[in-house]
Amino acid sequence: MNISKILLLAFLAANSPAAGAQTPAEAQSTTSFETAAASATKQLEDAVRELDALRKTIAEEKIPLSRRIGELESELVKLRQDFQQTTRTLDGRTLDLTNLRGEIKTREDEKSYLSTLLQEYARNFESRLHITELQRYASELRAAKMAHENTTLAPEEIIAAQATLLATSLARLEDAVGGTRFDGTAVNPDGIVNRGTFALVGPVALFRSTDGAWVGTAEQRLGSLEPAQVPFQKPEDEVAAEALVSAGTGQMPVDTSLGNAHKVAATQETLWEHIKKGGPVMWPIFLLAGAALVVALYRWFGLAFVKRPSRAKLQELYALVENGGHAAARTKAATLPGPVGSMLAVGAEHLGEPRSLVEEVMFENVLTTRLKLQRFLPFIAISAAAAPLLGLLGTVTGIMNTFQLITVFGTGDVKTLSSGISEALITTEYGLIVAIPSLLIHALLTRKAKSIVDDMETSAVAFLNHVAKSESGQQPLAA
Repeated sequence: MNISKILLLAFLAANSPAAGAQTPAEAQSTTSFETAAASATKQLEDAVRELDALRKTIAEEKIPLSRRIGELESELVKLRQDFQQTTRTLDGRTLDLTNLRGEIKTREDEKSYLSTLLQEYARNFESRLHITELQRYASELRAAKMAHENTTLAPEEIIAAQATLLATSLARLEDAVGGTRFDGTAVNPDGIVNRGTFALVGPVALFRSTDGAWVGTAEQRLGSLEPAQVPFQKPEDEVAAEALVSAGTGQMPVDTSLGNAHKVAATQETLWEHIKKGGPVMWPIFLLAGAALVVALYRWFGLAFVKRPSRAKLQELYALVENGGHAAARTKAATLPGPVGSMLAVGAEHLGEPRSLVEEVMFENVLTTRLKLQRFLPFIAISAAAAPLLGLLGTVTGIMNTFQLITVFGTGDVKTLSSGISEALITTEYGLIVAIPSLLIHALLTRKAKSIVDDMETSAVAFLNHVAKSESGQQPLAA
């Protein structure tokens, strides 16, 4: 406020008029101004003193404040250092936490991989077990397979259950050295389940019932989870197997085919069983085959015993015709055998008549004989063509039956589909078996009939040539 007064006085002094031109009124104003100036000077002095006191107070208070500021700055530096240290520690902890999470994730992946690996090992272990060992390790296998699906178990409990199976498999390897014996059940050939003892040596397993009534090898049968007992064919093998299973030592009868010989023998079937698998289409195939066979035999015997005149007798007839001995030629032609003789006899009956008439009569006889020789041969050709079609019909019905079975039972069990597939293949098989021989027989019989007709045509041409020679007195044309 004092500084404002000083500035006001200075402003008034700067704007006041010159002293020499003062009027009385101005003189009075000047007096008042001097009074005001003196008052302002006094106030200025007081303000200066007050300013000096204020500066002294400020100087006295500045040192503690500067000292306090320094202390605060030092404290700030220390706090910044602590903050930076805390930040570095927090960053380190964050990095350690990230690394720890990554390691936990890696360990979880390893645990999952190990669990999956053990689960896969359990499936492979089960598939490699002998059929007789499924009963022995049933509980361990069930626990290992169900542990992964049991949501109430902790991860370490699942691993423990799977590791138990691993330990069991290692113990099995130790037991397998030199063979092992264990109790179980097997199905005998009568379909009765018997309890007894197994002796397993490598891939070969023997079984002896508890009462000793059944002794044999234990093998797996398709569609059954129970070991099937196969009895020995020789009594000495049965005695040796019983002693080995009972005492644990002795000679062991071994099937070198590992049971495959029994399986192959089981697939053997009689001809009638094989035909029955073909289904109802087999009946028309066999009826067609039987009819074709009867016709073929009939025509074979009919064509095989057809007689043909010798060349010398034909030359004698031609000479009589050429020399004009018609009566002698008729007599000679009547003695000639077979279709050729019949045709020449018909021609000789018309000697002396126009040559064209003789030719037509003989040609008519050739046509009649050709029809007789080829009688029933088209039926054999029809059989050769129809048999594969019947086989194809059986194939279609068999495939339809197969798809019906697939609709009912699915594709899991191939054995249920074998009936439809067998019907499809067997009918095709027998259709070809009937068709191929029928085709060959038809070709053979047709060729034989054609050879007879060719002989008749050749003899007819030669006969007509000699008739022409007899009529014209010229040499006969070459036959």
